[in-house]
Amino acid sequence: MSMIEPISTPPGRAERAAGAEDRRARLLRVMLFAALGVLLLSLVTRATGSTELTSAGTFGASVRLAVPILVAGLGGLFCERVGVINIGLEGMMILGTWFGAWGALTYGPWWGVLIGVLGGAIGGLLHALATVTFGIDQIVSGVAINILAAGIARFLSVIFFAGQGGGATQSARVPGQIARTTVPFLAGGELAGFDTPNLFGALNLSGIPVVAELGAIGLAVTANVSLLVLLCLALVPVTFLILWKTPLGLRLRSVGEHPVGAESLGVNVYLMKYLGVTVSGALAGLGGAVLVLEAAGVYREGQTGGRGFIALAALIFGNWRPGGVLIGAGLFGYATALDLRSGEAVHSLLLFVAIVLVIYGLVRVFRERTLLDGWPIIAGLVVWWAYLVTDSVPSQLVFTTPYVTTLVVLAFFSQRLRPPAAIGRPYRRGELG
Repeated sequence: MSMIEPISTPPGRAERAAGAEDRRARLLRVMLFAALGVLLLSLVTRATGSTELTSAGTFGASVRLAVPILVAGLGGLFCERVGVINIGLEGMMILGTWFGAWGALTYGPWWGVLIGVLGGAIGGLLHALATVTFGIDQIVSGVAINILAAGIARFLSVIFFAGQGGGATQSARVPGQIARTTVPFLAGGELAGFDTPNLFGALNLSGIPVVAELGAIGLAVTANVSLLVLLCLALVPVTFLILWKTPLGLRLRSVGEHPVGAESLGVNVYLMKYLGVTVSGALAGLGGAVLVLEAAGVYREGQTGGRGFIALAALIFGNWRPGGVLIGAGLFGYATALDLRSGEAVHSLLLFVAIVLVIYGLVRVFRERTLLDGWPIIAGLVVWWAYLVTDSVPSQLVFTTPYVTTLVVLAFFSQRLRPPAAIGRPYRRGELG
């Protein structure tokens, strides 16, 4: 008993104060980097005249495109925080698309959301059964779920959609839609039958650098936005509160860090792993339902388009934290939205990338006191040269930018990444850690 007493002793005041200070410093850094990014985008927009770089329409499209990746990434966060790798997010999203479409066709759109979540949860439960109970390799199980989900979706489509306005590869159009809202006072919505002021709209029209961009970002999440999108965005702080501020979250994370130690303190490791993996599938299913009900209004085979794997990349990019997953998903969404809306703005983005690389290189040189760490400056000058000598950028290059960014993060910042210590390791009750 004496061996585990120090583990169960709650941290003292000094440790809690140090942890709070570290979290505040990390939040301050994130806010500083975000403000710097908005400032640079604002300056590039005015220097190039490419207003689509920071328009409310572009940011709004970015949010809609990022949300399915975001919720699937949060699902991966729950799964990997309990120590189980989830390559099967793509398959769980596929189940979410099919069951979401069937539920919406049968009972209505909100029921489609709920049934899509349940469909993804079934995939998560299957992954938990295979990996936690039977000890199957987690990568093999995830790949098998991806293959199985595609086959199940085709089989069920033949049974339920063929001959009813759909076919073996798609459903009929989903009737009805999720309600949309405009937030009063922030985006000019109505309140008690009267029009309210449009704060973000006024900021966006001000033309003031940074202020106008902040107004555009505000409009993207408050003006004519789907309630389902708002629900998905709210899952980011909810996930943080559950995993880092509740006893349940502590148990979940302890299982992913040191399952033997957690077991010695009375935590039901199997139950926590089942819960984390099932919630992971449910959130991935929600991402699939969003694709059907918000993006397309119909189920189509192959609709996920690899977003489950993109969610995994966003999870790694975000260092297994909800805020990081949000940033990673937003990066993918922004790149895709910009590619769809304006080729000219995509070309202007080269100038933004060049400035970021030069600034990063200067910081490295100043910090490390050696010119060898200034390679980003050379890369930035090359990108700037490419901006000067070209008039357009291939759309394929834009779409691969988030993937390249993720690889750069893995290559050069791997020492700062902090995955759960026991991730991917099989666990058996009673084993010695």
